[in-house]
Amino acid sequence: MNNVLNTLGLCKRANKLISGEELVLGKVKKNAVYIVFLASDAGKNTTKRMTDKTNFYKIRLVNTFTTEELNTAIGTQNRKVLAITSKDFTKLIEQKLDM
Repeated sequence: MNNVLNTLGLCKRANKLISGEELVLGKVKKNAVYIVFLASDAGKNTTKRMTDKTNFYKIRLVNTFTTEELNTAIGTQNRKVLAITSKDFTKLIEQKLDM
């Protein structure tokens, strides 16, 4: 799973990652993201909102990592929701998740 976190950092540096609940929700509604990461310790409302939207729009939701793990991977603070905007990075991450 550490490889997934390293890839998230690479996505951030390549400008293929967005973060923040409202920004990610807006992009989910436009089908502009391919995979969403939700912190496993996110609040009930955030978890429900992101789960409902990703299920409706058929976007994969990963909630394996904590807030601290996600934030360390991308070099930010207090981000609970991340999304990948690149098909190529999504394929790479999905391969690592399915291992």
